[in-house]
Amino acid sequence: MTIKTGLISSLAATVLLACHLSAQAAGSAEAIMTASCSGCHKQDDNGTWSRISEQRKTPEGWHMTLVRMEEIHGASIVDPAGGEPGAAMRTLVRHLADTQGLTPAESAPWRYVLERELNTIEEHDTELFASMCARCHSGARVGLQRRSEEEWRHLVHFHLGQFPSAEYSLMGRDRDWLGIALNEMVPWLASELPLDNDAWTQWQAQPKQPFAGRWRVAGHMPGKGLFAGDMVVTDGSDRDYDVEFNGEFENGEPLSGAGKALVYSGHEWRASLTLDGEAYQQVLMAEPGSAQLHGRMFRRDNVEWGLRMQAARAGGEARIMAMQPSYIRAGAEQRLLLVGAGLDLEADIGLGAGLEVLGVTERSADGMVLQVRAAADAAEGGRTVSVGEAGAEGMLTIYRSLDRVTVEPAYAVARVGGNGGSQPVVEAMFDAIGFSNGPDGEPGTEDDLRVGPLSAKWSVAPFNAQAAADEDVRFAGAMDAASGVFTPGAAGPNPERKYQTNNAGNLKVLATVEHEGALLNAEGQLIVTVQRWNNPPIR
Repeated sequence: MTIKTGLISSLAATVLLACHLSAQAAGSAEAIMTASCSGCHKQDDNGTWSRISEQRKTPEGWHMTLVRMEEIHGASIVDPAGGEPGAAMRTLVRHLADTQGLTPAESAPWRYVLERELNTIEEHDTELFASMCARCHSGARVGLQRRSEEEWRHLVHFHLGQFPSAEYSLMGRDRDWLGIALNEMVPWLASELPLDNDAWTQWQAQPKQPFAGRWRVAGHMPGKGLFAGDMVVTDGSDRDYDVEFNGEFENGEPLSGAGKALVYSGHEWRASLTLDGEAYQQVLMAEPGSAQLHGRMFRRDNVEWGLRMQAARAGGEARIMAMQPSYIRAGAEQRLLLVGAGLDLEADIGLGAGLEVLGVTERSADGMVLQVRAAADAAEGGRTVSVGEAGAEGMLTIYRSLDRVTVEPAYAVARVGGNGGSQPVVEAMFDAIGFSNGPDGEPGTEDDLRVGPLSAKWSVAPFNAQAAADEDVRFAGAMDAASGVFTPGAAGPNPERKYQTNNAGNLKVLATVEHEGALLNAEGQLIVTVQRWNNPPIR
């Protein structure tokens, strides 16, 4: 399976498993399951529950299952011992995720859907999986589950009973859908996504790392650039954590506040924070065997505004986390900001062949500011940056010429909203990425160098003749020329448009980069469409 950026494949709900409240109800998870689930599910003498024990899922997956039990089957998730409203649900989600979750390796290929990466195109190696499963929802929704073969078979029957049109819609009516699902897909799913897995048993047996302490944070947000800061985590009540978050973007804009976090399955970090008056959520994964977190932090109500981030425990192993900018032209002199954790203040700084450190204007365990010169004859390519024992491969790229620019994502979707409705606009944001043709001077070959994000002037244009005739540029929204952030128009019928249609549109996204007196142009595509009303945590 390969993943490419582009098309929206998931838009998550705003619920993050209620990290703002304690996850523990007054009673135990076992008592809650008996009170809430035993009307439909049986428990045997070994403590195994029918259907329930035959599945493993992420916290979001279990939350969706329990909500479906309530909404479709009339279940009531209750704590017989009482407790605050919603606490029983939170306790049950935590128990199921801890005892029947996924390992880090099992969830890794599909994390984009958990992390709300909206502009993602899925490409699956198996056409049958794409046509039978991923035609109605993301393949990630399937990939983030593990079931026994019998339970996969139950799922097929559930689909046909709950969604009978599955046999008659596109890629269903042209084949024996049920026969293929039962005879081909079920065995394949049971083999590829099995319930029984030694890795899960081994993961449960491993000691789990504590999370209290200071963490160094580095990340990147389209439209804002590099972010660096700190996250101070302290033990709260019942395995909850209190979190203080402070830092700033490269332009000096601060982002700070506090909130709560939970950890599921020993590695699934979920946090709800209020940063500068805005609600944010973190969906991070703890790297096995290392004091590192990585994932995405995003606004709760505008998930497209997200920070791709990593965190490393301060005081632990020294690490180099980010460099801004991450490139330098051969023959040039440049100021570089290096972000790290636990760096040795007395250690030598290494940037690789052809690079010379002219001076260090700031230096601490959390990072440094360097003045650097690249030799005119320096070879193009990535360099390992090191500070003493800490090193990071490919952290800095030397290039000789900037030959072309691309727009990322190349294909994006924005959504109208607001105007008195319940759904806010979904904005789209873009980066201009510079490339060098590399040593062979030919574009599109293996030695092409990705230079990195560049400042650009942004605009939009009609994508085709129909878009021009419909005046999509006028109605669909506005592009911020400096940041590359597109804000769609208001929701609802527009009396100024032909047929009073809504403010949808099909646009070219244009980026112009000025480099050494020359202009480099690139374009992408942006679809502006209507609101999405069904936004589960896993789409």
